Amino acid sequence: MPEYYQTWRPLLAALICATMAGVTVEAQVPAQDSRNTNIPNTDTHFKARVYRTLDEWQARRPQLRRQILAAAGLFPMFQKEDLHAQVFGKITNRDYTIEKVQLETLPGYYLGGNLYRPLKPAPAGGFPGIVSPHGHWSYGRLEATPTASVPARCISMARQGYVVFAYDMVGYDDTIQTPHDFGAEPEELWDFGPMGLQLWNSIRAVDFLQSLPDVNHSRIGAVGASGGATQTLMLQAVDDRIQFSAPVNMISAIMQGGSQCENAPNLRIGTFNVEIASMMAPKPMMMVSATGDWTRNTPREEYPAIRAIYALYGKPDEVETQQLDAPHNFNLQNREAVYRFFGKHVLGETDPALFKEKSIRLEKLQDMLVLSNRKLPDNALDYQGVRAEWIRMSKAQTDSITDHKTLKEMLAASLASEWPAKVVSQVDGEHIVLSRPDVGDRVPGIWIKGTGQAALVVDPQGAEAARKSSTIQQLIRAGRPVLLIDAFQTGSAVAPRDRSVRNFLTFNKTDDANRVQDILTALAFLNSPKAELVGLGKAGIWCQFAAALSDKPVELKADLNGFTGSDKDFLDQFFIPGIQRAGGLRTAQLLTR
Repeated sequence: MPEYYQTWRPLLAALICATMAGVTVEAQVPAQDSRNTNIPNTDTHFKARVYRTLDEWQARRPQLRRQILAAAGLFPMFQKEDLHAQVFGKITNRDYTIEKVQLETLPGYYLGGNLYRPLKPAPAGGFPGIVSPHGHWSYGRLEATPTASVPARCISMARQGYVVFAYDMVGYDDTIQTPHDFGAEPEELWDFGPMGLQLWNSIRAVDFLQSLPDVNHSRIGAVGASGGATQTLMLQAVDDRIQFSAPVNMISAIMQGGSQCENAPNLRIGTFNVEIASMMAPKPMMMVSATGDWTRNTPREEYPAIRAIYALYGKPDEVETQQLDAPHNFNLQNREAVYRFFGKHVLGETDPALFKEKSIRLEKLQDMLVLSNRKLPDNALDYQGVRAEWIRMSKAQTDSITDHKTLKEMLAASLASEWPAKVVSQVDGEHIVLSRPDVGDRVPGIWIKGTGQAALVVDPQGAEAARKSSTIQQLIRAGRPVLLIDAFQTGSAVAPRDRSVRNFLTFNKTDDANRVQDILTALAFLNSPKAELVGLGKAGIWCQFAAALSDKPVELKADLNGFTGSDKDFLDQFFIPGIQRAGGLRTAQLLTR
């Protein structure tokens, strides 16, 4: 045998074993688990990921859309019922009209707003339509101050030739069946919160615009400022009907939104608003910013990052930016910048004189409010009723789904989990640490090599505790390969994790979700055709959900110890936002049969 082969044979054997185990030997395992040391939150200064090819970006985009929809409780989308639109109380001025609008966006739940229309005849094909969510201004959609005037922008755009629907945030003006901020852990199990309800209302607002005979169905845009810009970002990310937009004074790498209505659990795990805003590419988008708020870096940081995505499509000029030396606002100068941008891209007009804002007449509040001298319809629900209806619709929809691919996507989205394409390892005798490249996680364990069917064992007290089990001792004595892991925050080296940061669950997974991921990482390392997955004690629940999400079949041996999948069970033993919306234990058991 040649001498060089004798020299390289041990290394070649190691490489073959590593490949069989799904391990990339070149990568490094981090010294600390980033899930304990890197806790992103609303005020983290994020850095935009660089996409070098259009294919790379287009592979990422549907993942982001699914993540947003799942966080909002809209994956899959609810069936759309008749809006039972009521349009009334017309006010006619010289060149526009204003009407009151009430829409039943969910059975027994009503959204209020105002419809602004040009008085001139509609062109062939109809007027472009614009949905216009407001922000956290004191008077909501009726705010009319020098800092931000919703009626001024809506009237001005109607005069320019758009049909504009200004509608409420939840808990504002006429949309009063829930508070603006609501929801705690019991609601989070079902993804019932203000962010999801507002996104659903925005989607239904587009449906309403498209139902109007004087609106061009293929030319729908969105414009909003502050919290209304967050709504604009989320809507344009998940609804392809939005063809042009202006999210004003919100897109930032240093602040992602402070209100509960902007921060659903799981919404920004592994992402932030700059990447979400990039999903509008290559359609026209105007980014407005101010030196006096969290968009102060936009010309130097956020805008170039988003323009780089537009450049992948060969359309970098479809996104523009303007920054004013001003506090947080949607003032006259910024409104006129948006008018000019829309004029160029939507109306085909470039004369700036056409987009100077004229004086407007502010109407009396009682002439604008839907519920002035009116009450909600007889079937209107109170808060508990809206909550119960959301849960009823969610359960009915999920129970009707039998396709395993869809169910697995729903469950994976709620757990924010993945089947790793690669797993790296660091071995010292029987001690092993696993990690996913570029993620920074650490999964310590004990790796006992052997032959035959591999076994993965998870104990809630960690690998050393699992090793003492008589059942596991039998596996080891049988000479089988056995991997025992310290799933996240188990074992002897539990590190502190700061959960006090703003909107922790918007950016970070729960401990239980991380434990499921660690089990998936360990299964991917084993790369066995049908590994035995053993869950001891309450780790049986973790293993049940990991087995449901495994890309490779497993032989599951896990006692659920009375866990029935009730809301209380999930709250007490296995807390995952959105888990019940995804079908909970029923889905996990269907996927492992």
